[in-house]
Formats: sequence, C-alpha cells, structure tokens
Amino acid sequence: MVTSNSEAQLRQLFKTWKPGLKSTGCNFIPVQGLTGESWRIESDHLHLLARQQTAEKRALGVSRRREAAVLNRVGQGIGPKVLLRQADWLIVEWLEGDSLDITTFAALNRSGELPRLVAGLHQRKCSGYPLALQQQLARYWQQVDRQRLTPAWLRWQRYFMQHKMPSPLMLAPLHMDIHAGNLLRQGERLRLIDWEYAADGDIALELAALFRFNQFSPAAQQQFLSHYIQQGYTDLPQLTRQIQRWLPWVDYLMLMWFEVRWNQCRDPVFLLWGAELYQRFCLASSNHP
Repeated sequence: MVTSNSEAQLRQLFKTWKPGLKSTGCNFIPVQGLTGESWRIESDHLHLLARQQTAEKRALGVSRRREAAVLNRVGQGIGPKVLLRQADWLIVEWLEGDSLDITTFAALNRSGELPRLVAGLHQRKCSGYPLALQQQLARYWQQVDRQRLTPAWLRWQRYFMQHKMPSPLMLAPLHMDIHAGNLLRQGERLRLIDWEYAADGDIALELAALFRFNQFSPAAQQQFLSHYIQQGYTDLPQLTRQIQRWLPWVDYLMLMWFEVRWNQCRDPVFLLWGAELYQRFCLASSNHP
C-alpha cells in the first residue's frame, strides 16, 4: 500500500502526540472537499479530523492557526473541539451527526432554527482575528491566471482595492461558509463544521454571503431575517440596507475564489460557477460606465 506524503506526516505527528498509541491501529481516511484534503482518523477509541495547512489553502486565505484560535474562543457548543494544533496540522474532534441536504437546509430557514444558530454565533464576543477582506482579494489577484484577466477585470480589482468597505453595523465572529454541507444535526441542535474562513467582521457581511452562497430567494431572505432580528441585530431596515451594500463585495470574493481554485486544479466546474458572477460584473459595468 502506497502512503501519501500527507498521511506519512500525519502518522509521524501522531507518534509524537500520542506515543502510547500505535498509529498502525488507526485508519487514516482522506476526506474530500472543495479545497483539498482533510483526514478522518478512526480507531476503537478515537474519532478525529485532521486538517492540513497546504500551500493551496494558504493561497486561499486559510490559516489553521486562526481557525484553531477562533474555534477555541467562540466555537464552544457550535463547532468541533480543538485537540491539537502543531506545525501545518490542526486536529479537531470528529462531530457525529446527520448530514443535511438542500431541502432540509431550506426547512431549517423557514422554521427559524438556522437564523437562531447564526444569531447565536453573532452574539458571542469577537475572537480577536479580524477578517482582512481586501488583503484576501489582493492575495487572490496574485493567484489568478493572468491570461484570463481583462481590462474590465483590472478596473473591478482597482475598485475593490481603493474603495472603502461598508462601515460595520456590528462586529461579531463570522463563520463565512454556512451551507448545508457544513451543518450537522445532533438530536435537537445544529453544529457548524469547517471553520477555515472564520474571523471577526460585520454581521451583514456574513448574511450577504449566506444569501448569495445558498442562492436565497427574496422570500427566503425575508424568512431568515424575520427570525434573525428576534435574537440578533434588531433594526431590520438598516440591516437589509447593509446586506445590500455588502453584496458586490461578496460577489467579487466568490468570483475570485472560483478563479483561484480553477488555476490550482484546472477543474472546469469552477469556471462554470464563476461565469454568472463575471457576467453580473460585466452588466454592472455597462450600466455604470
């Protein structure tokens, strides 16, 4: 059996971390995701998830140090427990639970359970790790295939680099990747996994990202906000306006993320996902020369 370099590193880390445990008795199982490998570690007594800091993830703005710190400071009861962060690895507990599909995710929005989860996270104290959105966009710009860049695209990048971001309504810890695949049902409560983009920022940025990532209809957005304001930020008109201010930033962040991922792996699905966003910016440019 051929052992990957990542698995070999992880087994060596395991020997140092738990010298009394024979790693040969553990199963190291790759977990597939949009941004590469994580590893599930299984034995009779262990159920863990190991997340590696790779060059590709660093290019995407992922920091295992930040992820561990945010989880330790604000993730209790919502996210997984951090067990070890060392070198390029973060090991957390493997959360058992029922995976959600898009239909269930929509039902959680209608019932108010999803908005209550997000509002609960936003009520926690900040982690101390602010989201550096413009720095992240600048990092993405360096990773885009130069042959795909156009003069219009250069203008868009200059706009987002030079314009001031919306002044925050309320700073809070943000997850920034909430969708059905990152939620688990554990009995009567929901748990959030995959905190690699989590940081402190404006609550309206999180909601704009959630609405865009999940393609919420106007009706679904109103359903979410009607529940959210009962426990979170209570000024609905102001919150709605602020979400609208953040939407172009979210669209551009998504477009750049898709482009970077395509340049990393050349999977055409990322170009397909980004095409609609690209056309949206082209249309906006033509309407506002």
